[in-house]
Amino acid sequence: MSPATNGKGAVYPTSVYWDPQLLKYNFGDYHPMRPSRLDATIRLVQQLGLDTAENVRVEVPEVPDDQVLQLAHSAEYVKSVHAVSEDPSIEILECGLGTEDTPGYEGIHESSARLVGGSYQGAVDILDGKAVHAVNFGGGMHHAARDKASGFCVYNDCAVAIQHLLDNGVQRVVYIDVDGHHGDGTQSIFFDDPRVMTISLHETGLSLFPGTGFANEIGEGQCAGTSVNVAMPTRADDSQWLRAYDAVVPPLVREFRPEVIVSQHGCDSHFQDELTHLRVSIDGQRQIALAVSELADEVCEGRWIATGGGGYDCHDAVPRSWAHLVGVASGHPVAVTTPVPQEWRTYMNDKYGGHAPEMMGDNVDLWWRSWEIGFDPNDETDRSIMATRKEVFPQWGLDPWYD
Repeated sequence: MSPATNGKGAVYPTSVYWDPQLLKYNFGDYHPMRPSRLDATIRLVQQLGLDTAENVRVEVPEVPDDQVLQLAHSAEYVKSVHAVSEDPSIEILECGLGTEDTPGYEGIHESSARLVGGSYQGAVDILDGKAVHAVNFGGGMHHAARDKASGFCVYNDCAVAIQHLLDNGVQRVVYIDVDGHHGDGTQSIFFDDPRVMTISLHETGLSLFPGTGFANEIGEGQCAGTSVNVAMPTRADDSQWLRAYDAVVPPLVREFRPEVIVSQHGCDSHFQDELTHLRVSIDGQRQIALAVSELADEVCEGRWIATGGGGYDCHDAVPRSWAHLVGVASGHPVAVTTPVPQEWRTYMNDKYGGHAPEMMGDNVDLWWRSWEIGFDPNDETDRSIMATRKEVFPQWGLDPWYD
């Protein structure tokens, strides 16, 4: 990944999964996971013309049947979600349903499963050759475990997509998670599967939910080195975030040699988001998307499923970050200096109030130090990076100091 990458990558057949039915994933007006963030995103994507590019198909995500959901979840858990969906007064706390974070509501099964549908259909389309890149910005529900809802997440769409790939001939998948929170659910589902490498870059669990994701969580036995965690300093900014990605992700992905990359692009690392303490810009988040796209080109012939995730600055950071994700994935990246379309700004101001952003970037000076310049033991980010490299790199025959 080189600084200030702005050029277009390869242009592949790209599927984007969207339908207004996704707005039914709604925990209530008080809840930070507001459906308006998806409404704002698709409208910005449309105003930028990203949905009408010749190589882009917008597909309706369907509600998959229970057998699909059971690729990642237990039958008993899916049954419990059905029960709460039919009677929201039921609280099944051992399954994480009915909590303040993940309350039940009528129709929660269908709305949660439809989010899965986009990522699952992305896997199907990549296997069938209908798409090389797939984007489900409504997905990325990475806290959902095999038998428990958590952190606003009911069904884990990324895990379902990954398991479908594995069940249909794919030998190795890398999951890259750059949400501000640790991708604990996805890690737990594949913790004992050597065919999946999960890499999570997140704010340290010492200061943020879910309190996990430390460097020593690497897997056991034949899976040692397939769980990778970079626990970042609490207020890490662009230069720290991008340095950590550069120092850990590409070397391991190249060594693992995946056939498909699945990535989660939660944008709650943004400096305006109130649910993390991180200080990453829209420009930095866009740069990570570009880097993942370039890595997919290099190691797996472009095959890439990109999802959304967390993000709670719903009317500013989220739509811009995920519109950039669609632009990068489709091969039509939007420059950070691009003015936000006035029609979108008017819609946002009229419907949601506040002050809609004027530019597609944050007007920052985006830079970072490549890991090649060497390790600085006095730097807290470098100490976090080196902790991860020391735990994981030797498992792959890599030198944590020089590779």
